[in-house]
Amino acid sequence: MGPRKAYERLIEPAPRFQFKENVMTLVTTKSETAPSAPQAESLSTPANPNKALWEKGDFTRLAACMRESGDELVESLGVHAGLDVLDLGCGDGTTALPSAERGAKVLGVDIASNLVAAGNVRAREAGLTNLRFEEGDASHLGALADNSFDLVVSIFGAMFAPRPLDTAAEMVRVTRRGGRIVMGNWIPGDPTLIAHVLKICAAYTPPPPEGFISPVTWGQEEAVRERFGAAGIAQDRITCERATYTFRYAGSPREFLAIFRDYYGPTMNAFAAAEASGRRAELQTELEQLFERENCGGADRTEIPATYLKVTVRK
Repeated sequence: MGPRKAYERLIEPAPRFQFKENVMTLVTTKSETAPSAPQAESLSTPANPNKALWEKGDFTRLAACMRESGDELVESLGVHAGLDVLDLGCGDGTTALPSAERGAKVLGVDIASNLVAAGNVRAREAGLTNLRFEEGDASHLGALADNSFDLVVSIFGAMFAPRPLDTAAEMVRVTRRGGRIVMGNWIPGDPTLIAHVLKICAAYTPPPPEGFISPVTWGQEEAVRERFGAAGIAQDRITCERATYTFRYAGSPREFLAIFRDYYGPTMNAFAAAEASGRRAELQTELEQLFERENCGGADRTEIPATYLKVTVRK
């Protein structure tokens, strides 16, 4: 079975990185397949449907609970001065800032304009002139030149882009030979926090549109290998391992859940749908039980480890 069939269901001049435009054009289609020839950038091109989702609420509230693990992850990658780093689906910079703090030149790209703005504020406040954020679509990085980055990082970001084959191909295209791509992807069916949150929320929301490809398929090794294989990466250049990312919050699990409920797009959508169907209390109870069960921090502090698939691709 070919990769497409398998997924039906579920910014110094060159060679340093540079931009054709100051702000990257947002492009998307329903098709998973990249166009055979470059398309003209146009205001009439439909926006990525994920833009509205990730601009909803305020993801920075949740990202604040992910900073420590983000720094630990960057440290494990050996990021250092002299590297050109692309952080794709970067949010407000949970991994982009620690990468820049280690001396790398970093570009953060995210679909959500509010998160890009928040990231640029964080960079200015930290005095990091080697870091900037731009809007862009992970599945169409047309404003970025080929072979621009030594390291492409996407932690729980590019996995949500709507066309996974295009996303894999774009990450490979902008990575220099000898460079790395590192992804962190939530695992479907895994008995830890985020997989459960997404599964529970899905039960309260309408079915996805035809042709929808679940983002958590990026947490399946077979799918990862097929997608990067289709982008020309040999199988022995792809490694997958389970790793842990810990959410830390100075409050109770119920208070931490309130951040998800009020500021995290997917959970906000689920609560809106549950409200419309008269099931809001049911959803609240189910998620409260989950957060309390997964918490390792005690009654007044939340510390929840979540397993993810760490993908490393060497070009």
